[in-house]
Amino acid sequence: MADWFVGPVMEKLINTCFEYLKDQARWQTGMKQELERLQKLQPKIQAVVFASSQAHIRDQNPALNKWIWKLRDAIDEADDLLDELDYMKHKQQLTKNKKQLKVRSTLNSLKKIGKRALKIDRNLKRLEEVVQKLEKVSSDVCNFLPLLESTKQELQEQQLELYKTRETGSMPKNDLIGRGKDKEFVMQWLRKPSNEDHSTLYRNISLLSIVGHGGMGKTTLLQHAYEDEMTEEFDLKMWVCVSSNFDAKKVIADMLEYLAKERPRLETLKVLQDSLRFELMSKKFLLVLDDIWEDEEENDKIKWENVLAPLAFGSLGSKILITTRMDSVALMIAKVIKKKKETLRLMGLEEDECLQLLNSHAFADVENPGDHKKLRSIAGEIAKKLLGFPLAAKVIGGVLNSSFDESHWAKVLNSNFLSAELGHNDIFSILRLSYMFLPKHLQNCFAFCCIFPQDHWFDKDDLVRMWIASDFILPPCIRGEAAEDIGGRFSNARFNGYT
Repeated sequence: MADWFVGPVMEKLINTCFEYLKDQARWQTGMKQELERLQKLQPKIQAVVFASSQAHIRDQNPALNKWIWKLRDAIDEADDLLDELDYMKHKQQLTKNKKQLKVRSTLNSLKKIGKRALKIDRNLKRLEEVVQKLEKVSSDVCNFLPLLESTKQELQEQQLELYKTRETGSMPKNDLIGRGKDKEFVMQWLRKPSNEDHSTLYRNISLLSIVGHGGMGKTTLLQHAYEDEMTEEFDLKMWVCVSSNFDAKKVIADMLEYLAKERPRLETLKVLQDSLRFELMSKKFLLVLDDIWEDEEENDKIKWENVLAPLAFGSLGSKILITTRMDSVALMIAKVIKKKKETLRLMGLEEDECLQLLNSHAFADVENPGDHKKLRSIAGEIAKKLLGFPLAAKVIGGVLNSSFDESHWAKVLNSNFLSAELGHNDIFSILRLSYMFLPKHLQNCFAFCCIFPQDHWFDKDDLVRMWIASDFILPPCIRGEAAEDIGGRFSNARFNGYT
């Protein structure tokens, strides 16, 4: 997590130092050279820090571990000095006598220039020491660049783990493109009457599993089915995102919260089960269990038995829809409720459907998309490389939508992330592409959000204030515009692929 503060602090330090050096005499060129070297090293430093923090390789590489701590110490020292200089600057602005300002401004400027020329400016001396220390540490970064390639696979695996902990909601965000037949299959299944079987505990319940690789649109499909007016015939509806390493009590609590619109107190498993059984007693319900993973089959089976036990008290015609990437999960859930496995497998979209989805995002809010013939041609070439992945089409469409300059679209087309064929496990290359094409200031703001725990609900204004305190908000470029206003725009910016 260290990588998000390295860039902003170094950028501010370099800018602050260059500002101080404006009035320097010609013999003060050494510090400028150090700053220029820091600017060149900064991308490499961030890459190594990111790789080390994500891949957890420092324990296996003592030299890297030692260097990271030296870098952290130099960054912390620089950050402390910058905070102190900011405080002094604001204090001086507050204490200035407006009547004497015009008279003294020229004298103060001359005095400041004189001090700097004589190299007795205390702040400049402190900045110089901080820069020298950071430049000395940073120069060793080249020793660790070979580690970047060796940790690539581990980074992809950890990205997969992060994706497994996502949170989903029941409301569809976009039109359903390319999944019309799949939705009709689901709706027909929902309409199909259940055959009552008195021999099993779960005789009133039917189960359908939606199986497909990540990014195939399983969640989107069920969002549209869940919100279809036909589902209003159910007495109760529940949507729960499960993800990996789930806890039976949490899943039941999520169901109760969806029904009662408030979070139940953390009770024992039995109390939660009894509460859910009471809510579902003799009522026809529709339950969506989204994004189910399997970690340990036997352990998960026991947890699912605890989760599903209260559902047996629903009335005839109750339905359960699940999404998963694994056939083994669909089979396990079917065994728990003693049902024959029914599966809808999602495959990639047809190329024309993928292009339609890509264009719907790339030309969002454009009045006459047909006028952009060259861009539409480039979009067609991009769509061929996406292999029918709906998520990839949405993400890349969002990246394209950020600029309608032909060179931008060509850059996306020729990107290394798209140069090789997209495989089933490379959807994270597409997600990373959307991050890489964000403006630098939005990258910092977005990466900052990783400090929040999973499923954390934060206040927008609080987040903006934290961005300001971390110097992620640049000085206002519009006269009269507050930093809070700029941060508000940033928070509303479209973090393509992550919203």
